[in-house]
Amino acid sequence: MFFCRHFALALIASLFAHTSVFSQDEIRLSATWQVKNYDISVTFPQNETERSVSVRTTVSATNVSSRPASTMTLRISPNALISSVSIAGSTVEFAKREEKIGASTLQQIVVRMAPIQPGGSIEAAVEYKFQVKDNSGLAALSPIGSQFLPLSFWYPTPNSWFFARGADYAPVKINVTAAPGTQAVSAGIKAVPSDTAGNIARFDSRLNLQPFLITGNWDQIITPSGIELYLPRGSNPDEKAIGTELANLASEARGFYEKRLGKLPEVPVRLVAVKRGAGFSGGGVIFFDRSVLRRPKTDAQTALNIGESIARLWLGGICTITGDGGDAIREGLARHLANEFLSEKFGKEVADVERTRQRAAYAAVVQRDAPISSVSPLDDYYYSVVANKASMIWRLLERKTGREQFYSRITGLVSSGRLTLVDIRGLFPEQKEFLDYAFDQITDTNLMVGLPQVSADGVKVALRNTGSIDATADVVAFLENGRQLSVPATIKSKNFGEVTFKTSDKVVRVEIDSEKLYPQTDYSDDIAPREFTETDSLLAVKRLFDKQDYVGAINLARKILTSLPAFDDVRIFLGRSLLATGSIDEADKEFRSVYDSKLPSARGMSWAMVGLAEIAARRGRNNEAIDWAKRAIVSDGDYGASLSARALRNRIGAKSEVDQSIADFFKAFDRAAAANQKAQLDGLAIPGESSRFISGVAGQTVIWNTAVTHIDPVGPDAVLVECSLNVKLLNREPESGTAVYRLVRTSNGWRLFSVDMFEVR
Repeated sequence: MFFCRHFALALIASLFAHTSVFSQDEIRLSATWQVKNYDISVTFPQNETERSVSVRTTVSATNVSSRPASTMTLRISPNALISSVSIAGSTVEFAKREEKIGASTLQQIVVRMAPIQPGGSIEAAVEYKFQVKDNSGLAALSPIGSQFLPLSFWYPTPNSWFFARGADYAPVKINVTAAPGTQAVSAGIKAVPSDTAGNIARFDSRLNLQPFLITGNWDQIITPSGIELYLPRGSNPDEKAIGTELANLASEARGFYEKRLGKLPEVPVRLVAVKRGAGFSGGGVIFFDRSVLRRPKTDAQTALNIGESIARLWLGGICTITGDGGDAIREGLARHLANEFLSEKFGKEVADVERTRQRAAYAAVVQRDAPISSVSPLDDYYYSVVANKASMIWRLLERKTGREQFYSRITGLVSSGRLTLVDIRGLFPEQKEFLDYAFDQITDTNLMVGLPQVSADGVKVALRNTGSIDATADVVAFLENGRQLSVPATIKSKNFGEVTFKTSDKVVRVEIDSEKLYPQTDYSDDIAPREFTETDSLLAVKRLFDKQDYVGAINLARKILTSLPAFDDVRIFLGRSLLATGSIDEADKEFRSVYDSKLPSARGMSWAMVGLAEIAARRGRNNEAIDWAKRAIVSDGDYGASLSARALRNRIGAKSEVDQSIADFFKAFDRAAAANQKAQLDGLAIPGESSRFISGVAGQTVIWNTAVTHIDPVGPDAVLVECSLNVKLLNREPESGTAVYRLVRTSNGWRLFSVDMFEVR
């Protein structure tokens, strides 16, 4: 751990041309340049074959160091072909260098200038072409829609995205000339010239954000609450209803946070349906997966993302977040606020499940984490620490301080326009010992509870705290008659404790910190007698299910659901285990409970539909089974659920009508594959999509035969096509199996967008 941390700090020091600032025994790295704003002009190609966009980015920055600065180093992707750089309007010479970031690299653009005094500002303009070879969720260039997110490194900026003190966030202006037939979306006030076809737009955001841009073909809907919806062109009424549900959720979240963080300036909020990049947000723009619109209701992950995204309008949007551990505010405090919003909106039981998922994600990395104040984006556990662990810290701090005091102190800082972790910690001097441990040390707390022991005074329970701080938590006794007793306990750091329950009834189980307020190294020993050894209760049930110990899985799932009744993923394993043991009626009840729940996960909804399809098939109601299976497939909530739904549909002999134009597409694909004609295969795909798949097919195919079995529409111009494949590649035995292709209808007919499933062996 010591070596890794110091290696990471050394690497960061080599990455950034920053000034070292000495404070007592501590060495800190500080930035030389702070971005004031970005002004970006983007022109997309007007034909399908061009694989680059033309960009001009002007970066206005201030020298925030204590010394004059005579150089500026801008960082950008190696895919940017730089044509010119100018400083204060004059073209200058520049040097290029490679900067290694783990296994990848950035491109440095180094320019020299007359010294800029501390506090002075400068404008640097860079003209370049940004190339996109293969489309991804970070960078995509396509005639049907493109996107450029910050981590594609598509714009030049002085401080690396991996700087421990945070990437550059600033107000952004973007001018866009999109491809014909598409429209652009970004953050801020949008202006569209009336004399254009709608593909030219300007966005002006005064919030602090990292520049991003997406283009596509949407129906734009402005809801009564003022939220803008961008739904796929031609969305049906059911999809629009779900979109409106998402917009209402965003509006309610905004109202919830205003009560805690103060009034928010007028900010355009846009919810954009995307195929890739779901979960990204910036400056009031929130991406969500298109498949959400085909589900019966909003899923938990989408709701949490909306809640967090709206919270960031305050946390980093209207104020600047800087300094070490800044993402503990932007990510962690936003997550805590979102959890609180979900609790008010959907109930405490639902929020408890979300916190359980977050806690399990952090527990998976707790043995190798680093202090929040020094953890770096270079660490693979970074977001689990700054989001999930930090969220727990803020929740615990709120409990220790009191809700009104907690928010009143933070609101004052937010309204000041500047936030640092140091500033927030200074607001709570009475909690200094706790906050120093929480943010400056790794987690070493483990709260342990012993078996209940009957005594003359009642039932005694031994406690232990291995951590470096005192812990105050409730200890709960579960009685044989179904009642629960709770007593508070404070266990000194690295010490033992004891509580006594004044009862003559039999205590069957005890639990410490039942609300799981404290980040811990192990949660399985919070309960005695211990029910499983995994920190993740869902994993404990899944292990039994995978071993086909269905009775064990049923018993454990029911125990977990007594304290977490809304844990839909556990309830799904309960239903599947009941189904495996032949308890069809009980399984039906569990699956319907998940399907009808307030805020299930996407995975839970998908498996609930698969379970109901299986039950209908066993009862001989094949049409109903086919309907449930199809719903599971188009909801696209879980790969395994989709695979099971397809297998069930084929098992009961369901048939689909095959559109002749789709059948013709695959005839052409088979011919081109068998002839190893890569150019023809490329012509059957959307440019930049499925490139690796096509390269794998072209040049080594001996036999490629496709039989279309099912077609599932997933939009007005998109379908999932399930096929039976029989193939033979060079130097390999014949193979067969199922593949699922996603096709998109264009002006040139059907084109391949992606291969969503390829179970060919």
